[in-house]
Parts: sequence; structure tokens; C-alpha cells
Amino acid sequence: MKSLALAAALALAAVSAPAIAQDHSAHAAATKISVETTQVGDIVKNEAAKAALEKAVPQISQFYDQIATMTLTQIAPMSQGALDDAKLKELQAEFDKIK
Repeated sequence: MKSLALAAALALAAVSAPAIAQDHSAHAAATKISVETTQVGDIVKNEAAKAALEKAVPQISQFYDQIATMTLTQIAPMSQGALDDAKLKELQAEFDKIK
């Protein structure tokens, strides 16, 4: 009886595995850092992304508490040119390199 239960559990796991793998890859895609959708507070939680951001815009670290819930594209119009379209594209390219 135990072997039948084990076989059923393994069969269920085999059927569920693709769904779990899909969920994981969907989650990975959802957690990809984006200048358009990722809040600054989440960007700075990733050390590589934080380093790229601070390299591109060194003065930004002094404003983290004020801009934590905003995205970089939301901040851009208020950045007095520090985050122009070219800088946002450059940052997105750096974020895309992060695993």
C-alpha cells in the first residue's frame, strides 16, 4: 500500500513540476528590475542594481527615503536632468544584465 501511495505522489509531482517551473519563471520575470515599474526601494535591495544606480546618479542616495515608493521614470521629470531618457535607457541596460 505504501508503494502505491509513493507512486501516486511521484506521479502527482511529475505532473505538477511543469506548473511549478512555469510559476517560478513567471516570478523571475516579474521580479526583473525595470526603470518603469520597479520602485526605488526595491531597486536598492539588490546590491548590483543599487551600485549601477549610484554610479549613474551619485547624488540619488541622499533621497532614498523620499523616493522609495517611486519608479525611476516617475522621478525623471523632477530630477533636473539627472535622469533623462538616455540615462534611463543606460540604467535599464545595466539592470537587464543582473541575474
